[in-house]
Formats: sequence, C-alpha cells, structure tokens
Amino acid sequence: MLNVPSQSFPAPRSQQRVAFGGRSKVPLKQGRSLMDWIRLTKSGKDLTGLKGRLIEVTEEELKKHNKKDDCWICIRGFVYNVSPYMEYHPGGEDELMRAAGSDGTELFDQVHRWVNYESMLKECLVGRMAIKPAVLKDYREEEKKVLNGMLPKSQVPDTLAKEGPSYPSYDWFQTNSLVTIAIYTKQKDINLDSIIVDHQDDSFRAETIIKDCLYLIHIGLSHEVQEDFSVRVVESVGKIEIVLKKKENTSWDFLGHPLENHNSLIPRKDTGTEIVKPYTPVSGSLLSEFKEPVLPNNKYIYFLIKIYHTGLFTPELDRLQIGDFVSVSSPEGNFKISKFQELEDLFLLAAGTGFTPMVKILNYALTDIPSLRKVKLMFFNKTEDDIIWRSQLEKLAFKDKRLDVEFVLSAPISEWNGKQGHISPALLSEFLKRNLDKSKVLVCICGPVPFTEQGVRLLQDLNFSKNEIHSFTA
Repeated sequence: MLNVPSQSFPAPRSQQRVAFGGRSKVPLKQGRSLMDWIRLTKSGKDLTGLKGRLIEVTEEELKKHNKKDDCWICIRGFVYNVSPYMEYHPGGEDELMRAAGSDGTELFDQVHRWVNYESMLKECLVGRMAIKPAVLKDYREEEKKVLNGMLPKSQVPDTLAKEGPSYPSYDWFQTNSLVTIAIYTKQKDINLDSIIVDHQDDSFRAETIIKDCLYLIHIGLSHEVQEDFSVRVVESVGKIEIVLKKKENTSWDFLGHPLENHNSLIPRKDTGTEIVKPYTPVSGSLLSEFKEPVLPNNKYIYFLIKIYHTGLFTPELDRLQIGDFVSVSSPEGNFKISKFQELEDLFLLAAGTGFTPMVKILNYALTDIPSLRKVKLMFFNKTEDDIIWRSQLEKLAFKDKRLDVEFVLSAPISEWNGKQGHISPALLSEFLKRNLDKSKVLVCICGPVPFTEQGVRLLQDLNFSKNEIHSFTA
C-alpha cells in the first residue's frame, strides 16, 4: 500500500500528542502574531543576514551562531537563522535557544513534528550542512557514528556523474516512537507520484524518479516497524520524508544494513520495476444526463487520473493505446455505506485529486439518502485550472439545492473572488455548520497526506468524534 495516512494524527499516545497537549505557550508582544510573521517574510527584508546567498555550513560554523541576536539552528540537514523569528515563536525564545548553534531536529520532532517549518522559515534559510567525507570499512559501525547525520553515498558511476543529475542523498532521524527517512533529491519538481515506498517485515524500499534515472534505497531495518507509514514531499526543496512507526519505543543504534542496489542511481531503462498504484473508481459523470446506461457484466470502470510527466506511473498510462492491457487488483478500502444511514449533514473536504472518492459519494448521497438535508463540498486547489469537473459541480449544485460547493485556491490570480489559502481552523469553523444542533453528521476528507493529517487534527479540535470523520487515501 502506498502513502497511507494515519487515521488519527497525532496518534493517541504518540510523543507528538503528549507534547502538544502539555506544551506551554508564552504571551507574545503586540504585532508578533503568526500573520505578522507572514507579513514580515513577504516584506522582502533580508532575514538570513546573507543577502539571499545560500552557503554550506560546517559544524564549527554552526556552533558560532548560538546567541539570541545571532541564532542558527539545523533541522534535518538545513540551517536556518531563527533570530528574526524569536519574538514570534509561540513557545518563547528559551525553547528556540535550546537548539541554538546545534542540530535541533530531535527537539523539533518531540514537540511539533507536523509543523510545516520549511514554509514558515523559508526566508530564514542559510543553507545546508556540509557533509564530511567518510571511508567506510564496516557499514553498521559507520552508521553508529552518524545516528542523526547524513549517511554516506555509494560510489557514483562516471557516466552518471558526468551526464546524469546531481547525486541524491538521504539521512534519518528518530524519536522514541518514529523513524523519519529524508531523501534529498536535489530536484525541485518532485511530487508524490514520483515515489514508491514499500516495506515488508524488516525490509524497507523507496524508489524515486530523478530526471531519467531511478534512485533506490533498499534497507534491511535494524528493528521492526508497524504497517502504516506516511510520505510527505516538500516540492520547494526537493525533499521527501518517509515516517515509519516503531513497533517498540526504543532507540535504534543504526538504521539497518544495505540490500540489493541500495543507495544507487540507476538509468530508468535498466530498472525493470513493477509499479503498483491505488486509484479510486468514479462515476462516468456527476450529472444524470451525461451518464451512460448501465451495461451488463460491469463492462466499464471510470477513473480520474492526473498525469505527472515526471512521475513513475502516470506517464505510462498516458501512453496506453486502445487494445493495450493493464493489470487491475481486487477492490480495497474500509468505507461502509452504513455510515449514510439516517445521515442529515454530509461535509466533504477534498484537495486536488483527493476529489475522486467524493464523486461516487455525491452520486449516492444525493440519490439514495432520503434523510439528507445538506451536502457541502470544500474543494482545495492551487489555481482555477486545477479544479476537476468544475462545470459539472456548479451545474449539480444549481440542480440540487441541498448541495453547496466552495472552491479554495492557494495560488489564485488577482481576479479571483472566491476563498483563498490552505485548510485552517478559520475556514473549517465557518464551513462545518450543522443544519440542526444535534443532526447526524459525517465528514469525509481526502487529499495529499499532510492535508489529510492536518484536516483530521483540526476536525478533532472542532469536537467532531472519530465516528463522524472518515479519511481516504489520495
């Protein structure tokens, strides 16, 4: 299974939930709110002190910047000047100073691993930590020395070094309950469709497309991990984070031992890899006048698939011709129609291709649920051009007065008059209004893993129960 988000985030007994529940905040000065910080980052002011220049930072250099007015912190291999952020930090200056001039990854993961710090601190980015060259004699012995540091690269073939992309790298970090593997692709247009992740028992494998090559990490893990995991892509820096859950809350001395083709960059024509990707079947249309008649023997299956030209899977689908074959597995999933029994209010939260499971839900709910009073869809996209089936949604809302549709864009043009931004408490509290105070309600959510995880957490903060929330995998 690929990219499965956790059903409850943070998990009930995880370090993140414990830390979040007991985390103390300090009163901030007037004009030091989150919105004030965002305005400052967009003001054009130099927040790094380097006038836009990025540098490689050695351990020795990092240690020098350990004062409140000159404070650098390393998080997952990237160094930030957090001095301008001191007065805006809800946890106070003292919390940031705990990691001054050092690697703050472990402290960060203990308190708020889910926070999108890359976006919040992108204008404070100083550069990357310099990697010390290492000559390996024994892999396990070497890993003990780099427990929270950059793992060494394998030898790069001369042809790839001269003609191929910059060689990627990876490192890993841990808390008592989680292991995070970070892949630095050095390619900014990376996306979730460019990576396949799998693990069985104690074997971990990650493959990602980088230009015309496949980067492979294949590890026999030193300890067992749970089945579910999450994958997050930071497109702006070309970073992939894979979060595994430990079976036992214990500290690992090393990540594991290399397996076949571990840490290698292979030309795609030589990979011969079988790729598996889950997709959600949809109806042929949202509108009855466009639907084809029901055919015997389930002759057709409809899918909505976005083509990523740098992806592992969708370019191959895009090249299929009539008469070509693809293998299709049996259906999987845990959504039960019984959730709709006596349902009065249905709220749908979708981002991008996370709209696909909402198609059949809309068709079924508006046709077969007589108790339903209201259906509301909040659909998040970057631009207007990204909105899937916009005209059909607008026509359906005009036709059935029970349906309301709201589009939210994160990168709209200036003429856009609708809602803007990302999923947030302000948007949800306004959107999630029940028809009656005690009406039976269901909230369905689907999108990229960070969207779904944050959405579930916000829904729980708004006092929706576990039975009232269902999250899908995009």
